[in-house]
Amino acid sequence: MEWYEGYGQRHGEDGREGRLVSMYSFTESWDAWEMHPKGHEIVLCIEGEITLVQEVGGGERRVTLAPGEYAINDPGVWHTADVDGEVTALFITAGEGTQHRPR
Repeated sequence: MEWYEGYGQRHGEDGREGRLVSMYSFTESWDAWEMHPKGHEIVLCIEGEITLVQEVGGGERRVTLAPGEYAINDPGVWHTADVDGEVTALFITAGEGTQHRPR
């Protein structure tokens, strides 16, 4: 998470249209929520299975992705992820102003 927090300092000159593109492999569910206030985030499952959990309308929406499937986290929507086993996902994120909170 510290890496994401420093994103704005490293790429602030990209402005609101700048995108953070990253690929990660996970073996455990996330221990934090995150939110991107300035734009959409695309999550593309590359390998394994990932369940995105989004806070929507006072409740939670869960979207399970298999390889080749994607979902979008809308601006301002808090989200986290659950995994069972190893998963690799590609993230295309509007990183400016990203916030985190404990899960």
